[in-house]
Amino acid sequence: MSIKHSHHYIYKTTCKITSKFYLGMHSTSNLEDGYIGSGKRLWLSIKKHGKENHVCEILEFLPDRRSLKLREKELVNENLLKDPMCMNLKFGGDGGFTNEEHQLKTSSAGGKKMTDKKRNILKNVMKNINIELNINGRRKIPDWTGRKHSNETKNKMKDSQKDKHVGEKNSQFGTIWIYNLELKQNKKIKKEDFENYPNWIRGYKKNISIL
Repeated sequence: MSIKHSHHYIYKTTCKITSKFYLGMHSTSNLEDGYIGSGKRLWLSIKKHGKENHVCEILEFLPDRRSLKLREKELVNENLLKDPMCMNLKFGGDGGFTNEEHQLKTSSAGGKKMTDKKRNILKNVMKNINIELNINGRRKIPDWTGRKHSNETKNKMKDSQKDKHVGEKNSQFGTIWIYNLELKQNKKIKKEDFENYPNWIRGYKKNISIL
């Protein structure tokens, strides 16, 4: 059973250091609960500059949660997300934190259908976040511009792939297929165990079951 809160409002949290802002919605029964937002980029800002350097202001109250969602959807739109000072990562109306990379992956896999326009906006947002994280030293993005693998590296990569398919590193090493026409069964066993199957024949027989 969901909790029915008495206050529903749109808020704006601004970083006093960078002047960047986050727009969101919040439902609560305690206006002094200390909530200032839950966006990913906002969290990075709070972590870097401290919560004390972020101020949250209530912009407007709405009568219920449904009206609140509709209002946030109106405010946090395409134009707002394009604002370089905006720390929002997604369109309004859902509330709470959403992993944008996950949203991009699932948008075409049975979830809400996302238009190409929205998908491109989110991709650009994630690109900017990755750049920010790289600048701040939180994520190292390798630069492969103009770089190529050396011949030694290429040979090592080839050898690594070969090792997966030959010798003891192969998961099938030391096993054989056997079949029994009377039982109508194929079975894979260890090579040394073949003598324990007197009525079986080495090999694989099509069109019979597999064990």
